[in-house]
Amino acid sequence: MHVLLAEDDSILADGIARALRSHGMVVDVVDNGSAVELAIKHAEIAVLVLDIGLPGIDGFEVVRRLRLHGMQVPVLLLTARDAIQDRVHGFELGADDYLVKPFSTLELVARLKALVRRSAPKPIELNVGGLTLDTFTRRAHIGNQVIEFSVREWAVLEYLMQQASRVVSKQQIIDAILPWGEDLTLNAVEVYVSRIRLKIAPSNIAIRTIRGFGYLLEPVAS
Repeated sequence: MHVLLAEDDSILADGIARALRSHGMVVDVVDNGSAVELAIKHAEIAVLVLDIGLPGIDGFEVVRRLRLHGMQVPVLLLTARDAIQDRVHGFELGADDYLVKPFSTLELVARLKALVRRSAPKPIELNVGGLTLDTFTRRAHIGNQVIEFSVREWAVLEYLMQQASRVVSKQQIIDAILPWGEDLTLNAVEVYVSRIRLKIAPSNIAIRTIRGFGYLLEPVAS
C-alpha cells in the first residue's frame, strides 16, 4: 500500500511514517499542501493522510482542490480539532475519514486499510473454474446449482477469488474482509476455509494450504 503523508510537524511525520512502514506500507512525506497534488500526479498513491493545519494551503483546501480536479484518492484527515463542524466540513469537501490527534497508530493503520478496501473497484461477477460469484446479488452457483454461504464464508471466498492464483496469508484475509473495529482469529479463518472447501468441491477449483504462507485458490483439471 502506497501512502502519501502530508504533515508539517517533522517529528510527528517521522513517527507516523516509521509506524506505517513497520506495517509494510510505502510512505512518501510532504510538509505542505501545495506538494500534495503534484505527488499524487507522479505516483500511484493508494491513500492520503492529510493534516488539516498545513501552512499556506490547509488540508480543507487541499481536499477541495483534489476533488475539483477529479482526483478520487481516499483521504483521511488528521487534526487536533474535535469540533463536529470541522468533521462535517471535511466530509462535505470530499474527505473519507477523520482522526483526532493524539491517536493510536494501530487505529490509523486499521482505518487506512479499511479506506483502501472500500475504494478498490470490484467486479460484479467473479469466475474461477466452475464457480461463479455475483457480487451484486450475492449469489453463488456451480452450473445451475446455487451454493449457500454465510456472510463470513462469502467474504473469505470473495477475497480468495479476487486473489485467484496468488498466495494470501490468513492475516491478509482478515485485513481484507473485516470493517475497522471488528475482530477475527486466525483459527476462525481456518474454519471458514474448511467449510468453503466442502461447499465448492464440485466446482473444479481448489483452495490449497501453502504451509507457512497461507492459501492459494486456483482452478484444477477436471
